[in-house]
Amino acid sequence: MKAAIMQPYFFPYIGYFQLINYVDKFVVYDNIKYTKKSWINRNRFYINGKDEMFSLPLKKDSDYLDVVDRRLSDTFEKEAQKLLRKLESAYRKAPNYQDGISIFKQCILFESKNLFDFILNSIKTIVNYLDIDTEIIISSSLNSSRDLKCQDRVIDICQEVKATEYVNPFSGMDLYEKSSFFDSDIKLCFIKLNDIEYSQNPKFDFIGFLSIIDVIMWNDKKQVKKFLNEFSIYEA
Repeated sequence: MKAAIMQPYFFPYIGYFQLINYVDKFVVYDNIKYTKKSWINRNRFYINGKDEMFSLPLKKDSDYLDVVDRRLSDTFEKEAQKLLRKLESAYRKAPNYQDGISIFKQCILFESKNLFDFILNSIKTIVNYLDIDTEIIISSSLNSSRDLKCQDRVIDICQEVKATEYVNPFSGMDLYEKSSFFDSDIKLCFIKLNDIEYSQNPKFDFIGFLSIIDVIMWNDKKQVKKFLNEFSIYEA
């Protein structure tokens, strides 16, 4: 049984959803510290031939709080409307605009101000749209000890969900030791997104690794689902 464990990200790139689709159980960390430099509450869209960063504004609070304890700013409703208008303008001529903007509205207008709940809703919305049936588990619902760090915590979670194989993004190859997983009877593998290119604005060069919303805007659902299988698996 394959499992993956990731931080929550707001509209991440398609590789995140390839990973969800590939495994049987996908654990999302909620009881993990929020870090300012992470991609948890930000990503990139395609606007006028360039990539532009967008972010969810957060209420000022301690840097030591977990993601589940952070909240969106008091002015978020206004910021959400601004972001929605920007996306409407940027993608209005995209071939799958109606699906894309409907999904975006459903997520950006979600009522909860809790950062984790807000992001989890967006992840589940995309998962449902793409007909992915992987079981999604919230880390705080497990008995895994928070005193365990990095690799040890991953192995502990894998054992609790009865995973026989742990799959991580290719970029994290240096974070894990095969022997530690082997000693726990867990196979260690890495998933790498293949080169995916699709038609954006023909006036400009293609820009990859953008938010999943960009992929949905420019491609119909059938094509996006095909992209979910455009990856390679490497065994440690």
